Amino acid sequence: MNDTVWNGDWVTRRLGVTLRGDTAREHLGLAVRRNPKRAHLLVSGILGKHVPQRPGVVYGAGYELGRRVRQVLGADEPVAVVLGYAETATGLGHCVADGIGGEADGVTCLHSTRRAVPGVGQVAFEEEHSHHTGHLVLPADPALLSADGALVLVDDELSTGRTVRNTITALHRLRPRTRYVVAALADLRTEDDRAALEKFAASLGATVEVVALAAGEVVLPADVLERGRALVAALDGPDAPGPDAPQPAAVPAAPDAVPAAVSGPAPAPGTVHRAPLDWPAALPEGGRHGFTPAHRARLDAALPGLARQLAAALPAGARRVLVLGTEEFLYVPLRLAAALETETAAGDGPEVRFSSTTRSPVLAVDDPGYAIRSRLVFPAHDDPADGPGPRYAYNIGGPGTWDAVVVITDTPADRPALHAPGGLLARLAERTPHVVLATVPAAAPPLRGPAFSSYAPEEVAWLLKDLTDVPLEAPTEEREEAIQSGGAHYAESLPVEYQPSDAYQRLFHTALDASARRIAAAVGTVTELVLAGRPRPVLVSLARAGTPVGILMRRWAQHAHGLPLPHYAVSIVRGRGIDTTALRWLAAHHDPADVVFVDAWTGKGAITRELEAALAPFPGFDPSLAVLADPGGCVSVYGTREDFLIPSACLNSTVSGLISRTVLRADLIGPHDFHGAKHYAELAHADQSARFLDTVAAHFPAVGAEVAAAVPALLAADRTPTWDGWRAVERLSDAYGIGDVNLVKPGVGETTRVLLRRVPWRVLTRRGVGADLDHIRLLAEQRGVPVEERDDLPYSCVGLIHPRYTKGATGADGRAAR
Repeated sequence: MNDTVWNGDWVTRRLGVTLRGDTAREHLGLAVRRNPKRAHLLVSGILGKHVPQRPGVVYGAGYELGRRVRQVLGADEPVAVVLGYAETATGLGHCVADGIGGEADGVTCLHSTRRAVPGVGQVAFEEEHSHHTGHLVLPADPALLSADGALVLVDDELSTGRTVRNTITALHRLRPRTRYVVAALADLRTEDDRAALEKFAASLGATVEVVALAAGEVVLPADVLERGRALVAALDGPDAPGPDAPQPAAVPAAPDAVPAAVSGPAPAPGTVHRAPLDWPAALPEGGRHGFTPAHRARLDAALPGLARQLAAALPAGARRVLVLGTEEFLYVPLRLAAALETETAAGDGPEVRFSSTTRSPVLAVDDPGYAIRSRLVFPAHDDPADGPGPRYAYNIGGPGTWDAVVVITDTPADRPALHAPGGLLARLAERTPHVVLATVPAAAPPLRGPAFSSYAPEEVAWLLKDLTDVPLEAPTEEREEAIQSGGAHYAESLPVEYQPSDAYQRLFHTALDASARRIAAAVGTVTELVLAGRPRPVLVSLARAGTPVGILMRRWAQHAHGLPLPHYAVSIVRGRGIDTTALRWLAAHHDPADVVFVDAWTGKGAITRELEAALAPFPGFDPSLAVLADPGGCVSVYGTREDFLIPSACLNSTVSGLISRTVLRADLIGPHDFHGAKHYAELAHADQSARFLDTVAAHFPAVGAEVAAAVPALLAADRTPTWDGWRAVERLSDAYGIGDVNLVKPGVGETTRVLLRRVPWRVLTRRGVGADLDHIRLLAEQRGVPVEERDDLPYSCVGLIHPRYTKGATGADGRAAR
């Protein structure tokens, strides 16, 4: 099977388009777009997009381009990030990043996308001439776009430079820099285009350098767009022959026609089966949200085993195999194709070629002088996608061209439309006897504000699934009955968000003003204890109560030591454990030994024990918990063991970044999904999240000396957990005939939660506690819950949930169980 060769004469004769330059003509062919903005398409023979090519050639071209970029930059110039353009240059961007980094260091790759991801912040820019103009940049970590060094932009061709200018304008606003490099397989700019880019760079006080493997120029007649529209209407319009109609030899083939050399009776449809891949846990499937050198190293290590799995799925005796990526998903399919090529080359294996599907509509003509000889049309199957329009695979050929086609896609694109009659797999089965599907799990990126939560994006990354549009709230009484009857777990639904009265809001602000300094000192103390054990910890707060504390600890580390610590929020569910998908993500991106789990307070220690049990199968993670307040004596890393009011306990989402409690329900959370949560953006008018953080952080300078004095004493003290709180809860459970310690909620924070989210039976308070419990007394009065004072409580207060709740049931004191 010879590689495709063309001379471009077909387009030149009909449109008057001429491609000049020997290096450009060596690698590029001409085709006609079905696009009102640009009539011609330059088709690369080494890109691996529209033309099947040996994967080693495709990867080698991109790698060589990256090597030349490194020569231009110099050996010591840092590269902030390499940004490839969707959809054509996503894989090329990765290859360039590999070439820049070489065999050792590597650089991070990011690519633009047309696939919007809910809850992920974005930068947008336009590519005016494209069939789909909008580009999104969705870094999982905003720091990717603000890192020091040159920024490298990668595209398959540089035609005018307008898209480059649009991109740099958008990114320069985020982080001005002095050096940009544009890498392209072909530089086809005119002298005017070159001058425009130089003038643009000068206006920014920056340099924009261009590196390319080939150079040339496209000469277009003035009426090229009108000519192109007329040609497409004549050959590909509503009156054109059907997709598989036989064509006279002198007439260009219809868009989907089988080349004459392989035409004849249609063969029986081929078989379609799935090849499992042991994809490394939490390894990103590409650069849509960032692909680091560490990710590349993990991929390199896994490729031989993955290639063996693909080889085992091929039919015996296959001689010609096509590996097909899907739209933006190019780099991993290319690397798998190259690894398969290496795996099968050792024996008498098949020839392997690589190409990809695309959303770009192009006229197909079966002529040796034309670059797009055949076209396969099928419905879009990506989710989310920018419309249901058709998708295409070019130069696949007809029956007999391939012994097998291996489709490699990611999970958001492995949807019913892919498998439906007329879908990609079915269309391929018309052309080859064997279709193999391999699906790579898409790694969900962390969610960040302001798209998800009201917190600033650098303050916390949420390892959660966005369930904002899912109705999950249920009345408190219904939830309590379902939970206690065993009909539902508390994490399967959400309570209706409590909307505080004016009087209660005033209590919150009064409590915050009164306790902010004490909280600041506790934040400083617990952070310093953590830093004493881990110089560069990764903070992982337990959503959602722990998240404001994690943010405050991050702020303290920045304030006191200049450390911008990474901070994530994960879900842990009593009785179900911690989010294991989040753990795998953390292990893939950080050293587990650096991870410190953070919560706001301890009650009886149930979550402390849950965390320890959940982490047992995950070596490397430290199961100890760092908390602001440890009145239960359950942990050894704490800011204080006093049971005092932490005002963030007074409210729900409106003091926690407008995020709900976490949700774990089988119909919503798949085996590879993070646990879920909702973003209550509609409550922004009542949001106190920033005020809480800023009020506490404002006291950091004032408590520095206090923290500095307290920490050495704590480091020298015996901080072994006493578990006094657990024993007290067991006593109260027996004393009140409850029988289930999960219905006894000790401490100010837990009692507040009972009054806000459950059906409380009664509240116990320690005699003599004053203003710290004002909000508890107000809530209890509003809900008609009796308050009893006791002398024997190790906590300021304890909330009791009715042990046998049903609607209308009465408690031991004759009151309705509310």
